[in-house]
Amino acid sequence: MDGTNSTPHVVIVGGGISGLAAAFYLRDEPVRVTVLEGSPRLGGKLLVSEIAGVPVDEGAEALLVTRPEGTALVAEAGLGDQRVAPGTTASAIWTRGALRPLPRHQFMGVPSDMAELRRCGVVSAEGVARARQDLELPPTPRDGDVPVAQYVAARLGREVVDRLVDPLLGGVYAGRADQLSFDATLPALAAASRRHRSLAEAARSLLPPSGDRNAGTRAGGQVFTTLAGGLGTLPALLAKASGAAVRTGTMCRELTRAGHGWRLTVGSAASAGRLDADAVIVAVPAWPAARLLAGVPGASAAVTALGEFSYASMAVVTLGYPRSAFPRDGLGALGWSGYLVPAVDGRAVKAVTFCTVKWPHLAAAAGPPGPQALEIVRCSVGRIGEEELLQRADEDLAALAAAELAEATGVRGAPAAARVTRWGGALPQYAVGHLDRVASIRAAVAAQPGLAVCGAAYDGVGIPACVATARAAADQVAGYLRARGQPAGEPSRR
Repeated sequence: MDGTNSTPHVVIVGGGISGLAAAFYLRDEPVRVTVLEGSPRLGGKLLVSEIAGVPVDEGAEALLVTRPEGTALVAEAGLGDQRVAPGTTASAIWTRGALRPLPRHQFMGVPSDMAELRRCGVVSAEGVARARQDLELPPTPRDGDVPVAQYVAARLGREVVDRLVDPLLGGVYAGRADQLSFDATLPALAAASRRHRSLAEAARSLLPPSGDRNAGTRAGGQVFTTLAGGLGTLPALLAKASGAAVRTGTMCRELTRAGHGWRLTVGSAASAGRLDADAVIVAVPAWPAARLLAGVPGASAAVTALGEFSYASMAVVTLGYPRSAFPRDGLGALGWSGYLVPAVDGRAVKAVTFCTVKWPHLAAAAGPPGPQALEIVRCSVGRIGEEELLQRADEDLAALAAAELAEATGVRGAPAAARVTRWGGALPQYAVGHLDRVASIRAAVAAQPGLAVCGAAYDGVGIPACVATARAAADQVAGYLRARGQPAGEPSRR
């Protein structure tokens, strides 16, 4: 394309996990790859740093094993021996004045066992009685996509939505069940609900044989995993394994057609440069993707759909305490890996992870067993619409998180270490109609030869979902280049 190298050139805009995975999947193709990242570092929402000498993730900290794309990428990158398993993933809900066990027999908060729902105490007796009506109610009609809360409340009542489903969705999307798409955020449950009159029965049909969604292991293996050094180590390892040329601090400002390929304008307005490519993968969030595609004739439908996305901001407050600060010999005595907090309870913190309980390797790194061993806790702050809360200073957010943690767990004294990580515009909101918007984006992009998109805006915000979109994008541009008559090269090892 550039007249100096006959090897096809693929440019990937965005150096987060999606862009880096796409580069990795192109490693065996007869192409040269350039990754452009506007910020000073790679990794997007994956970042690890030390707190009190222990490496702890500041962003995503676990891979869901039940979606194999993430663990498959780790294995292909030669990192399988760095995987570690959780000690427990059983969770609690801090609501109605106490830490209460999250029902074991539930699917994303939708209970399948009404007797267990009553015993756990997360919802009131009246709420349980209303949820039981799901077993007898006639089918609830659903014409097209609806908000999660609308359908779940119709079947199980509003209290189940507020105290179970909403906090689980808030932990994943930082969104609200009243706004999030049922079909897009809970696709398996939405599909099962069309096969079962009762939503509880639909949830039961999706549970593993043990029915336990909270256990650290299940039939066939673990539910979650991470890397010994933190998931934040993955981006640099992928970048190296991909063999791609990586340029950080390089903002892509414009994308246009140029002959049979593409031209990218990069750098500042005062010193803009140009980069030519045979194919381009856009691996940035919806709004910057819309700005890039605005210069592509025929992509207006994608630009419109991408512009309709909303994003939630959040912060992660990581705190370290001596084990003796907690009652009953530390956090492990509670038996949980953390807890969720319903928005209806009016707390600032929406989710808490007991890192040194969930991940035994972190407990080992935090020092020998004893009262002065470090307990590390991650507190997630911020839901959609709570931007004012996130405008507080770091020390205020840390103090607020510590105060709420003390109320929930009884921890005494100030933390020995604190770290605040802000993720502005981090999580795309899958609003009602999301699947139609994504279909529109993909159709418009597919009509552009040598162009693909990937990332968290499309098929899921977790790492495995992002990796799946990256693989599809890499396959799309590789297939285009082969069909265009470029050298076939050696068969891919993938």
